[in-house]
Amino acid sequence: MKHDDVALTDEQRMIRDLARKVAREKIARWAAEIDEQERYPTESIEAIKEAGLYGIWVPEEYGGSDMGCLALALAAEEVAWACAATATQYVDQPLGGLPILYFGTDEQKKKYLPRLATGELLAAYSLSEPEAGSDAAGLRMTAVRRGDHYVLNGSKQWCTNGDHAGILTVFATVDRAKRAKGITAFLIEPDMPGFAVGKKEKKMGIRGSPTVALHFTDCRVPVEQRLGEEGEGFKIAMATLDVTRPATGSMAVGIAQAALDAAVGYAKERKQFGQRIGDFQGIQFMLADMAIQVHAARLMVHYAARQVDAGIRGNSYEASMAKCWAGDAAMKVATDAVQVFGGYGYTREFPVERFMRDAKIMQIYEGTNQIQRLIIARELLGG
Repeated sequence: MKHDDVALTDEQRMIRDLARKVAREKIARWAAEIDEQERYPTESIEAIKEAGLYGIWVPEEYGGSDMGCLALALAAEEVAWACAATATQYVDQPLGGLPILYFGTDEQKKKYLPRLATGELLAAYSLSEPEAGSDAAGLRMTAVRRGDHYVLNGSKQWCTNGDHAGILTVFATVDRAKRAKGITAFLIEPDMPGFAVGKKEKKMGIRGSPTVALHFTDCRVPVEQRLGEEGEGFKIAMATLDVTRPATGSMAVGIAQAALDAAVGYAKERKQFGQRIGDFQGIQFMLADMAIQVHAARLMVHYAARQVDAGIRGNSYEASMAKCWAGDAAMKVATDAVQVFGGYGYTREFPVERFMRDAKIMQIYEGTNQIQRLIIARELLGG
């Protein structure tokens, strides 16, 4: 299947090909087992580290390759093609680390970014709470300043990699009445007294990517671990998501491409009524529609990523469109792939049932697709 690489630089093509090689030769072989056992994708993470793919978004002065948002999206798509759980872990690194790059002090950057670039240190990002998911401004976890430290109390929910991260970008409020303007960001290390990892969720898909609750009980956080100023947290959270949305969308593209590839391969081999099922127009039209969805999703993701690389911030309109379309495409294409496989598609003998389960989260995390539509509508209506 030919991918659009007309506008890619030699460097971007190289990083995509490297990620593809790692994904198909190494990561893919463990994907089914990781899903079945709901275990951490240790081997996959090590393969990504060895290939040097963790440092794509990190500037060279901190040990990264500084290749930009599109290069990150290209790598994320290839990893997701092989294993969506591993891709979720992979994209969690810039999600947790970009706030430090964009808003951190020189000391914070020097302390964390070089180790994030190598993968020696893993990051997490924790915004959602049990009562504040889509309403990200409605956080209840409190941060109270006491001299040279803050005291954090409350719980976070749905934290990807929260039990394996060495640094967590966590958002709390210094004043609930201020809603978004009270939210403040903190860099939490797991050995801070009063911090505890809670329940690990048993999930429908991306089972190898741990999703946990976090609990803060009179957790003392030094003032130097605050990220940005008091009340800047919401801005930090949203600015980060604008940059990571193309990478999230690219994971959806990877799942969709894997489902399409599997369906095409099966349609060429499976015979019914004395001929390949791919010879029937009903199947051909399904495959064509699937290919259109994947291709459109990839182009939208690449466009949003190129905007980021061009220095355009506040591209929520295009980034939300890309994430929304790609997430919906992944679900549609993966579901249709199961249909092409028929009864076999419903079994665990073939990977399309995993693709379908993994695809569902793409419509939910990093802002549900309903929230993406709200963002798009607000841009249209000037609200």
